Amino acid sequence: MPRVDVELPIAAPPEHTWQAVVDVEAYPACMDSVQSVTVVESSGEDRRTTAWSVHLKGSVLEWVESEQLDHAARRFDFHQVSGDLAHFVGHWAVRPGEDGGSLVSLTVEFEIGIPLLAEMLNPVAATALRENAEQMLQALERRLTGAAGR
Repeated sequence: MPRVDVELPIAAPPEHTWQAVVDVEAYPACMDSVQSVTVVESSGEDRRTTAWSVHLKGSVLEWVESEQLDHAARRFDFHQVSGDLAHFVGHWAVRPGEDGGSLVSLTVEFEIGIPLLAEMLNPVAATALRENAEQMLQALERRLTGAAGR
């Protein structure tokens, strides 16, 4: 199963970075590829269900995911409960970085769900998802470092 791992140091304290990571409904305002994210159900502060619509290489990918947030560990795990891919799971994590900053990571495992075309499509999808993940982390960095400068 294809896997994408992206990591980026951000010059913002881990607690601020974590707040930006879990504020998924703000993603469309700062991330060009994210059309919409809506929290459709919430069970306390550590469980929620979100609906996503994301531009990916000229296509729109849509899914609903279940999220488990661990605020103490600054990590949230997600898995698709319905949507365009056969399998989509992963996690966001924020760890302390150098000089009081943060190290943010996004890991995704996916399966397109078309077995006869998987060998051809999986590498293309992995590249597109990696580029999208990198853009999302860079957008978070701009949001956080821009906010710190205000």
